[in-house]
Amino acid sequence: MKTILFSIILFLLAFNLSAQDNTASQKTVNWQFAAEKTSGRNYKLSFTAAIKKGWKLFSATAKDDEPNTRIKLDSASIAFCTVTKIYEKGDIKSVKEPLLGDLLIHYFENTVTIEITADTKENKDIKGVVSYMTIKGDSVVGPEEIPFRFSLDANGNITVKQGGLSASDAATQSLKRTAIDIDHPANNCGGTGSEDSSKKSLWGIFVLGFIGGLIGLIMPCTFPMIPLTVSFFTKKSGNKQQGIKNAFLYGFFIFLIYVLISVPFYFLDSGSSGILNSISTNAWLNISFAVVFIAFALSFFGFYEIGLPSNLSNTADAKSSVGSISGIFFMALTLAIVSFSCTGPILGTLLVGALNQNGGALQLTIAMAGFGLALGLPFALFALFPNWLSSLPKSGGWMNTVKIVFGFIELALALKYLSNADLVMHWGLLLREVFFGIWIVIGIALTLYLFGVLKFSYDPPPKKLSTARISVGMFFLLFTLYLIPGLSNTKYANLSLISGFPPPLTYSIYKDDLNKKIEVVVINDYERALQLAKEQNKPILIDFTGWACVNCRKMEEHVWPDEKVKALIDNEFIRVSLYVDDRKALSDNEQFLFTNSDGSKKAIKTIGDKFITLQSENFKTASQPFYAIISPQEKVLTRPVAYTPDAKNYSDWLQCGVDAFKKIK
Repeated sequence: MKTILFSIILFLLAFNLSAQDNTASQKTVNWQFAAEKTSGRNYKLSFTAAIKKGWKLFSATAKDDEPNTRIKLDSASIAFCTVTKIYEKGDIKSVKEPLLGDLLIHYFENTVTIEITADTKENKDIKGVVSYMTIKGDSVVGPEEIPFRFSLDANGNITVKQGGLSASDAATQSLKRTAIDIDHPANNCGGTGSEDSSKKSLWGIFVLGFIGGLIGLIMPCTFPMIPLTVSFFTKKSGNKQQGIKNAFLYGFFIFLIYVLISVPFYFLDSGSSGILNSISTNAWLNISFAVVFIAFALSFFGFYEIGLPSNLSNTADAKSSVGSISGIFFMALTLAIVSFSCTGPILGTLLVGALNQNGGALQLTIAMAGFGLALGLPFALFALFPNWLSSLPKSGGWMNTVKIVFGFIELALALKYLSNADLVMHWGLLLREVFFGIWIVIGIALTLYLFGVLKFSYDPPPKKLSTARISVGMFFLLFTLYLIPGLSNTKYANLSLISGFPPPLTYSIYKDDLNKKIEVVVINDYERALQLAKEQNKPILIDFTGWACVNCRKMEEHVWPDEKVKALIDNEFIRVSLYVDDRKALSDNEQFLFTNSDGSKKAIKTIGDKFITLQSENFKTASQPFYAIISPQEKVLTRPVAYTPDAKNYSDWLQCGVDAFKKIK
């Protein structure tokens, strides 16, 4: 019960139901830190809270399932520092709190000092946060986190240092490059063509959504509903015209329901234009997606069913009636709920794929529109042309085969998202050859299933394999054979058909051999590239890229190796590749608070934070790949370009940059 009540607090906080204004949380408690050496490597750390009048600060000794205050060391400090004791100096009070259902809370008013004793093994800085919550009447603030830092010198003496990040004008100016002016390039060539590419991208997302809807349509939970539902409308309505009208309305409501799924993401996206795009480069979210895809695959394999609560479908079904528009809507909703065990995995795949594109919630709406149209349109068309029903294949075991095939595909997709996490975190677990090895194993298993060798308990192979099943089996067999050269260290390892899905060629067990074949490139060091450009009197080709960027890999593996493109890059430019999703932490001295153009603050903690900010502040975009050409004095030479799969167009743009540099020298 306590846990439930504590969760209620967090729920209220999440939706900002506190009666205080947005700055209240910064005013309820002021913290002061102190430290002293007690003996040897033992220290006493003090955290003194000055609590605003009327507010109550929850105790640091309260249980984890109660509102509390906590002193949390960061992961680096935990490795060498152990907290042995915690105690509080102040007048602690306990009372049943009506707002929390008369839960007994422990709190302080006015002031309290929390002291901890710590043993250290090394003379390193001890860092962490004070996480606390406060309450006043029906207002709850927190959990708030206040950073702290204690510094140990070579002799083991301890002093208090500023905790958290601070603003730095010098560091800010290192990212706001005043010399870069993208509105006045030396040569007016290039350009991202963002309007046209956006339209193409949206059409591509819509087509993928439509294909996903067609796949959902032939699943066992959905396909048998087509003749049943169409017959119901045409026979039970007052006349044929009314039946057709109702069927069209039914199809439209199916479309509408799936579009409405995307609406909540606009509220999520409104706080930050890049919050959804960050999904594709967040390691833990990618791992979560991989786990979800594996769960979907196991569901398709028949180990269990993924479904929504039965009371939802029962409620929707109870409200369905052909006699009203609302009744038809609830019939459509019933279909969406009942078919979720089959369409859920496809929707999940579509959702992740759409949110991994630039464009945020709009991409998801387009994808859901395509899915809903493909799922709803057949009900309307078969009502308009009922004779088509006789041409539909009969329901049967072939639908189970479709489910299992897509189970294997879900496993392959799961590996892609695990690879994304591995790349951005540099774990080195899923190198390119390991990735291909696992995909080959999945391909072999899928091929054996289609040829009846590998069996599932609920889907025994037919006595005679159909031509369609043999054809699909041959397709996956050939695709698996196509993957095998990816295990080698030859020119055939660059597989163009799946470029961007496996890790890059350089992320390989043959890394040392490959590096000997690749021109030296400046990686994640913009200042070094500027220095080299001045020394060699060459323009700079800035490559804003990402470890988890599919189109970046396509450019690197298929456009850059082009003879003319390679010659221009190698001979005429200093190339610097800046990985905007690199999660490697900057050193403590390099981390700071950056002030954005709109005045908001942004924490620069990782290499990726640094270079995505450099890109967005100076080039007004946050998408990758993104290429810019500048002089050693940071004069923009051409209009930047984005993904350019045509090698000739890209080489022409590079040559334009070379000509511009010669013109301004």
